Amino acid sequence: MDEKLLNLLQEKPFVLPALFFKSYKQLGLTDQEFLLTLHIHQLLEEGIKLPSPEMLSDRMSTDEHDISAILRQLLRKGLLEIKEQPGSSASMIQEEMTLQPLYRKMAEQAGQPAESESRKQSEMEEGRLFQRFEEEFGRPLSSIEMEMISMWLDEDKHSCELIQSALKEAVISSKLNFRYIDRILFEWKRKGVKTPDQVRRMSEEVRHQRKGIQAPPVKAARPHPGYNWLEGGNS
Repeated sequence: MDEKLLNLLQEKPFVLPALFFKSYKQLGLTDQEFLLTLHIHQLLEEGIKLPSPEMLSDRMSTDEHDISAILRQLLRKGLLEIKEQPGSSASMIQEEMTLQPLYRKMAEQAGQPAESESRKQSEMEEGRLFQRFEEEFGRPLSSIEMEMISMWLDEDKHSCELIQSALKEAVISSKLNFRYIDRILFEWKRKGVKTPDQVRRMSEEVRHQRKGIQAPPVKAARPHPGYNWLEGGNS
């Protein structure tokens, strides 16, 4: 019997959680980094504690220089770690490569699927908000304008929907500038307005008060004339 074939058949099978294949993109790994981690995993299984760029290059169609660059990137991302372990004598120190940081991050991500999905949804909504501003202004936003929108979201805690409502008010009032939108949002926050529905209700109440009649209950959202929130009159 061919001894080489027999040894190959007795090798340990290559085993990694299916979750790793499904989520490596969300973990921040590129395709090349993903492939390299597979080879690192296999070499560690074979008892090679510190796979060298040369060893990894022999198994991939990537040269040693590029392998070294990818390893540094994995270390920077906190997905790979090189630990120092005591050697055979007290004066000796051995280095070992480990993928434990990658597994920990994968476990954390798997334990928080709802939070991850919520964050992804929030990022999509914010992306659409920035796009809406660029559509209304008819140009790319400046860095200062983008920073102001981020401030409305992060510091003032306005929702994307409320900011879009303020943008709509500025368009209706023909006062399309960031200063006016910022003042609208400040006024709404002062009055405790937090949702587009509250904006519509307040607009209806103001219009009816100006006509000297009692405002009927608002049953459904409907278009309203532009109201100048800052000057107390119609635009």
